[in-house]
Amino acid sequence: MYQKIWNKSFTKLTISNFLICVVYYSLISALPVYLDTQLHAGKSIVGIVLAAYTIASVTIRPFSGYALDKFGRKVIFLSALFFYSLVCTGYLFAVSVGILILLRFAHGFAWGVTTISGNTVVVDITPVDKRGEGIGYYGLSTTMGMAIGPFVGMLVARQWGFMLMFFCCFIISTIGFLLAASVKYPKYVPKNENKKFSWSNLFEKKSLIPSSNLFLVMIPYGGLLSFIVLYGQEIGVAHPASFFLVYALGIACSRFLSGKVFDKQGPHNILLICISLLIAGFILLASIKSSLGFYCAALVMGFGNGVVFPIFQAMVNNMVLPNRRGAGNSTLFTFLDLGMGLGMLVDGFISEHLSIRTAFLISSLICTVGLVYFLTVVCSHYNKYKLVG
Repeated sequence: MYQKIWNKSFTKLTISNFLICVVYYSLISALPVYLDTQLHAGKSIVGIVLAAYTIASVTIRPFSGYALDKFGRKVIFLSALFFYSLVCTGYLFAVSVGILILLRFAHGFAWGVTTISGNTVVVDITPVDKRGEGIGYYGLSTTMGMAIGPFVGMLVARQWGFMLMFFCCFIISTIGFLLAASVKYPKYVPKNENKKFSWSNLFEKKSLIPSSNLFLVMIPYGGLLSFIVLYGQEIGVAHPASFFLVYALGIACSRFLSGKVFDKQGPHNILLICISLLIAGFILLASIKSSLGFYCAALVMGFGNGVVFPIFQAMVNNMVLPNRRGAGNSTLFTFLDLGMGLGMLVDGFISEHLSIRTAFLISSLICTVGLVYFLTVVCSHYNKYKLVG
């Protein structure tokens, strides 16, 4: 049993996750620009290309969660990380929309397994009474990847071209794989009920309700990631990729507090505040068409979104037994991907036929629905089924 959060394994996994997320956010922010400037694709096509990644993740996540519970964590995790790094080389040859869609689909498969595996291992090595705090710190590495990835990716692409940026993604993800390979993994012995395949083993019923709440909140998030740089260019922001730096600053500030608050008070108050900030942030982003409004919205939404996923993840893991963590996390991540993918498609369609601003206003309404659902359904469900705290 691990007695402290920042043991060697946790530290290596956190750094590895940071590097993989640098690659993820470099690609997700640069590809819309690459498609627009190099392949001359419309906004609807941009949404389709980005959504292909998410569709693949959704397809593989339930099976990867089952595999983690049946076979253990190490082999599944490292195999997925290796494949993720290898696929990065394919972007060097993606000279058409069709090839890029296929490549994103393959990359999404690897991402789907990698993220569930890493998050499941982190829960395994984090003390139970500090689970919310540990997940928050691990999630902070995702935040830092979000901040640095788009900024570095666009900087390299503009100075030396997209091909060098794609090659750098391969190098960074390879370093992340090597770090993960050096981790000391806890011994895992599967339970008898995990050994036989069944459709019920692919999902965890207790996590369906909080996962569906996350789905609602991730619809706006998917659209934001996909179109914020193009929106910034439309309203005349000089360096729109810097949105992610300010956004990440807000996330970092909230995550240093969120884990301890969750461990002591539960999810109600903190998610009430943070989802409300997301609603306000989308309205601010769509209403004030200036650099000031752009970056203020980034800070507000960053502070709001900073705790949403780690809190929902901590809730799910507090409701399931250790031998069902893979299924519980895969259920959560599947709904996350479904929300992001739908957001990319819907915002692409709305942006093409109306405007990106309209898409962001609709996003605020979706977040409002998510908040009402959390207050009326999810809180009582969590209090009924939680196993710890």
